Amino acid sequence: MQLTNNTIFITGGTSGIGRGLAEAFHKLGNLVIIGGRRKHLLDEVTRANPGMHAVELDIADPDSIRRAAATLVETYPTLNVLINNAGIMPFDDAAGTIDDATALATIATNLLGPIRMTSALVEHLKTRPRATIVNNTSVLAYVPLASTAVYSATKAALHSYTLSQRFMLSDTSVTVQEIAPPWVNTDLVHKSDDPRAMPLDAFIAQTMQALASEREEALVDIAVPMRNNAGPDEHALVNAFNAQVAANPIPVGA
Repeated sequence: MQLTNNTIFITGGTSGIGRGLAEAFHKLGNLVIIGGRRKHLLDEVTRANPGMHAVELDIADPDSIRRAAATLVETYPTLNVLINNAGIMPFDDAAGTIDDATALATIATNLLGPIRMTSALVEHLKTRPRATIVNNTSVLAYVPLASTAVYSATKAALHSYTLSQRFMLSDTSVTVQEIAPPWVNTDLVHKSDDPRAMPLDAFIAQTMQALASEREEALVDIAVPMRNNAGPDEHALVNAFNAQVAANPIPVGA
């Protein structure tokens, strides 16, 4: 995608990767609008970045998505970039009982949210001479983390949806890119400064370069081996990865 002269809406833009991308695009002179549920956090981010805008959005609520989309189209008619970033990552136990409410919330946020958000804006995006949809999946779409089985599955599903979406939009002005972060040092799970987590600033810098390349999958270097794992023997890396994590658990909580 072109990194300048855009009007960009980023879901989940109040923290972590969403805020990092919002601030990076803002510094390049783009008109950036962030979406999120908590108004006080939206206000905090926009105060810290004069000229940035915000729209309240609950990505798990279809009515909230419709209201936000209507506001965006009316207030920001030059909108030409949608970054589907909002997500949640609860831990679960695929060998035991999965809490139904948590599973439904994860699917509604991570999978149905991007589908619904794009559906609400895609006809507008098609009217723009140059538009981009960016879907934020995860390396766990390719190599699932067993202790976040539902999360990993939603990201795999969003990757699959992105492939279909890209094909279906191939004869329009809308391009589709995917970013698939590795473990990044954010508060998605718990910001622990674990040395295994990629620093957020490094991730944002590499991701911006990758997006500018217009590659369909804008991956940071560390994500490439996991992306390339798919195949008849993919279970070998999946099992080894999960055994390694089990031996050195990811910190959870304060």
